[in-house]
Order: sequence, then C-alpha cells, then structure tokens
Amino acid sequence: MYNKVEICGVNTSTLKVLTEKEKMTLLHQMQAGDKSARDQLVSGNLRLVLSVVQRFVGRGENLDDLFQVGCIGLVKSIDNFDINQNVRFSTYAVPMIIGEIRRYLRDNNSIRISRSVRDTAYKAMQAKERLMAEKQREPTVAEIAKELEIPPEDVVVALEAIVEPVSLYEPVYSDGGDTIYVLDQVGDHNDDRNWLDEIALKEAINNLNEREKKILYLRFFKGKTQIEVSNEIGISQAQVSRLEKGALQQIKGEI
Repeated sequence: MYNKVEICGVNTSTLKVLTEKEKMTLLHQMQAGDKSARDQLVSGNLRLVLSVVQRFVGRGENLDDLFQVGCIGLVKSIDNFDINQNVRFSTYAVPMIIGEIRRYLRDNNSIRISRSVRDTAYKAMQAKERLMAEKQREPTVAEIAKELEIPPEDVVVALEAIVEPVSLYEPVYSDGGDTIYVLDQVGDHNDDRNWLDEIALKEAINNLNEREKKILYLRFFKGKTQIEVSNEIGISQAQVSRLEKGALQQIKGEI
C-alpha cells in the first residue's frame, strides 16, 4: 500500500519513518520548547497513521478524510505523550489514532442514537483513554463505570449502541497478497494488542538496513540456509550469522 497510495496529495512511498530513538529525541526536544521537533514528529509518523487507516479500508469512507482525522489523533498523542513512562510512542499513539477515527465514523453514522446514550458513550471512551494511559492496559467495564460513577450496564449499553455493524466480508488486512476478511478471523482471539504488536514488528523491521532485511527475508520467508544466503549475498556465513543475530536482537529490543 505504501508504494501505491496517494493520500491528501502526499505520495505515501516517500514518507519518512523515524526510529524509536529518533522519536524519543524529538519528543524531548519538543517538550523542551523546540517547535520544529513537533513538526518533525508529525511528518515522521504519518506512516503510522496510514497503517491505522488500512484497518478501516472497505467501509466506503473517503481515505483522505480518514487520514486527516487520523492525523488529528497523531497530533493529540504527540502533545499528550509522557516521556517519563516506559512505553513506546507507537503503542500510545495507535489507540489515540483509532479512537479519533472511530469517533469520526460514529459522528457520521446514519443510525440515530439518543443524545443521552451518545453522551454517555463519549464520556466512557474518554474515561477509557485516560485509564489506558494511566494503567497501560485495557480497562474493564467496571473500572470505566467507577470512573464515571454510573452502573456498569449503562456503560455496556452506551458503548454497544455506537459500535458500527461490520460485514463478514469486510477486508481487515492486505499486504499485496491475499486479502484477509472478517470471516477469516471469526472465532479467533485477536484483539487490539495483537494488532499493535504487528505494527510494532513492522516498524522494527523497517528500521533495519537493506542487507539485514534481505537476510531475514531469505532466511525466514524463503527458508534458505545461512550458507545459501551467504552465496547469494556474497559474504561469508559467519557474517550472515552475525548480521542475522544482530537484526533479531534489534527487533526484539524495539518491540
């Protein structure tokens, strides 16, 4: 998708990707008063927004609109991120971006929901985001209800009322190969945490150099031995082993 899609007049294949170290450096600079660091953080995380937007493809929504709304969530996450917490920026930002897009979709939902239920739902979503940032995990319904001082069943009714119906044939993932649909995942125990882990893995792989990427591709996607890889790339087996181990350690460290 990155090599083909143009959103809001931006060629997505040219978007810069910041390493986690670069993100933290810019976050420190921004919070120290450097306004240009904030701009760099926004432009350097647009691919993260694009990754989130992919999840909503197939709903008939305008991708440009979703991308712009997602950028609002990105800006909010940049402005509210606590650099003192031991959390990856993307782990914090993705739920914020998703939440912003979902709010946009709910506001444009043709199904009319009573004002009181909608207000309760919005308050519950805000409480959920606060508790998630505080506890670094998904809060329970009981915790959200306690935060709002309302019965848990009111929280459930409000949140269920604003959930959009999803077609079993809605595409949920496509990476240039076979598309995966909701129907393919019925019965699975997939959640946002698994999806966040997948994005974190992709980010970590993107931070590798081209030789490291090729070695991992040949080793784990093509199933070649280190000797076969060394012959193809033109380096010794010892170098392949060292680069492979270093790349895996880097990915593990970033995730």
